[in-house]
Amino acid sequence: MQSFNTLLPEKQNCAVALGFFDGVHRGHRKVLGGAAAQRANGLLPVCLTFSESPKAIIGGSSIPFLMTREDKLRVLEKIGVEHVFFTDFRAIMHLSAREFFEKILIDTLRAKQIFCGFNYRFGKNAEGDADMLQRLCDEFGVTLTVVPPETDKGEVVCSTLIKKLIADGDIRRANDLLCGEFGVKEVIRHGRHLGHTLGAPTINQPLTKGLVVPKFGVYASRVTLEDGKVYCGVTNVGIKPTVGGKTPLWETWMPQYKGGEIYGQTADVRLLDFIREERKFENLDELKAEILKNGEKALEIYSMRNA
Repeated sequence: MQSFNTLLPEKQNCAVALGFFDGVHRGHRKVLGGAAAQRANGLLPVCLTFSESPKAIIGGSSIPFLMTREDKLRVLEKIGVEHVFFTDFRAIMHLSAREFFEKILIDTLRAKQIFCGFNYRFGKNAEGDADMLQRLCDEFGVTLTVVPPETDKGEVVCSTLIKKLIADGDIRRANDLLCGEFGVKEVIRHGRHLGHTLGAPTINQPLTKGLVVPKFGVYASRVTLEDGKVYCGVTNVGIKPTVGGKTPLWETWMPQYKGGEIYGQTADVRLLDFIREERKFENLDELKAEILKNGEKALEIYSMRNA
């Protein structure tokens, strides 16, 4: 798979998936999977997305996202997308709906089949919707597939819903809707080394800038180290109030890890299930007992996930 930071003319006819695809959740995958399936019909599967959220640019304020570009590309490749264009929304937001369709989709991407969600909007001031897109496709002999809303427990699956679930600590349902595991991939930093004293040495990682912050608390997690080895983790997301912490971070203990120091390496930590809320303990002995208890619960959850 190839990704580009600017639009480039395609040399062959394409099946184009349209959307921002934050999280690449269940609904997104039906749009993207539809485009990817057209490889069998001789069309190049293409994803036309944006480097920044159009909603954030229009609204003038930042919007937390569900995954990094690295994670998004990994998932898109697995689905079968071959070219991904991270377009600068500011560079095309002035185009009318027809101009966007003709200049971008037809002239540049040579779209023969287009896939989008039911609520897709395009063109200046979001003037274009699925109905307008259908009329344009009919005019230019392009096949359009509009994917209907995906629902779960009576709710439409969308990035906003999943962000709320993560903020509420319902990581199991969030992961189910994401068709994956929410987490971070960050460099391991030095901490106070208090975990060594408690018999539970931890790896400390900063919050990923711009990523949605999970509910503060303790989670069972899956940790993949740079050497590719995978471990059960007990991850505390928060400020560690018992020891007077102030800066939010991800702090993970791997009960079964017996290796050496790994500071400076990158670890991929994925949350599996919520164990308890973050709270302040009376003393370190009480904290240590709770950590060991959380470790047993995390190992139980991790084993069930790998059964």
